[in-house]
Amino acid sequence: MNLESKIYVAGHRGLVGSALLRNLRAQGYANLLTRTHAELDLTDQAAVEAFFAAERPDHVFLAAARVGGIHANNAYTAEFIRDNLAIQTNIIHAAWKSGVKRLLFLGSSCIYPKLCAQPMKEEYLLTGPLEPTNRAYALAKIAGVQMCWSYNRQYGTRYLAVMPTNLYGPGDNYHPENSHVIPALIRKFHEGKVNGSTTVTVWGTGTPRREFLYSDDMADACVYLMNLPDERFNTLLGSDEVATGVFMPPLVNIGVGEDLTIRELAETVRRVVGFSGGIVFDAGKPDGTPRKLMDVSRLNAMGWRAHTGLEEGLRKAYANFLEQLGTTKAGS
Repeated sequence: MNLESKIYVAGHRGLVGSALLRNLRAQGYANLLTRTHAELDLTDQAAVEAFFAAERPDHVFLAAARVGGIHANNAYTAEFIRDNLAIQTNIIHAAWKSGVKRLLFLGSSCIYPKLCAQPMKEEYLLTGPLEPTNRAYALAKIAGVQMCWSYNRQYGTRYLAVMPTNLYGPGDNYHPENSHVIPALIRKFHEGKVNGSTTVTVWGTGTPRREFLYSDDMADACVYLMNLPDERFNTLLGSDEVATGVFMPPLVNIGVGEDLTIRELAETVRRVVGFSGGIVFDAGKPDGTPRKLMDVSRLNAMGWRAHTGLEEGLRKAYANFLEQLGTTKAGS
C-alpha cells in the first residue's frame, strides 16, 4: 500500500475496525473509505456491489462481522452464521469484481478445533470438531478462509486471512451479557467497586487458558502484513493443495504466543480496576474451549511481534471504559 491508496475498512466502528483506522491514520494514510451500517448494509449483495463499483478501492480490510462472547454465540447461532456468511461473501466477491489489489479477511481463533494441539498452527485448521458454543460463528469464518483460498486459486486474487487471538481495547463492547471476557470482567469489577460489593461472580471454573492481544497491536500486525513486498506477501496466499498435496491455507495467526488461566485474568483485572472484594466462579456456566494458544511463529518470521503487555493493555482498556461512561476515574 502507498499513502495515496484508496483503502476500505469494513466494520470501522467495531473494536477491530476502529483500531485499524487509528493505525492507518497514524501512518499517514488519508484516502480511507468507511461506511456505517445505516449507509451500507453489508448483508445486501446489490448494495455492496454498487458501492465497490462506484468507489473501486485498491485495498480492503474486512473487519465487519457479527461478534460476541460465549453467551451471544450460543444464544444467536442463526444470526451469527447467516450474517457473517452474507457479509464476507458479498465483500469478497465484490472485491474480485472491482479489481481490489489486496484484501485482508479477519477471522478468529475459534476456527481451530475445540481440542486442538497447542499452540495452534495454521495447518491445524479442519483437523477436528469445533467448540459447539461458537460453532456457527467459527464455520462462517472458516468459509471466509476457504473463499479467499478459492478466489486466489481460481482468479489469481491476493486475499489473505488473519486469525487474531482474543482481542480487547478501545471501542470494545461492554454489554453485560453479550461481551467478550475482558470487557465483561472490566464492567463486573467496576460495578462491584462502585456498588461496594463483597464479591464478583465470574462464569465457569476459571481453569481454561486464554491468550489476549491488545487491539492496537492487532491492527499494527494487519497493516504490517498488507505492506509486505509482493514476493513475501505472495508466499502467504495458500498452496494449491490439489497440485502440491500440501495443506496450507492463506492464513496467518496474530497473537502474543503466551496465555494464562481465566482465574489469573480475573485477578489481574480486579487489580487494575481496584476492586477489593473476592471472586466467585460459577462452575454451572460454560467454560468453552479448554485452551486456545496461537502459534505465531509464521508472523514472527515475517518480522512482527506484539509489544503491549497484558496489564498495560488492561489499564488502557479500563481508561477507555471509564471514558465511555463519561467519567474520569473509577466510582466518580
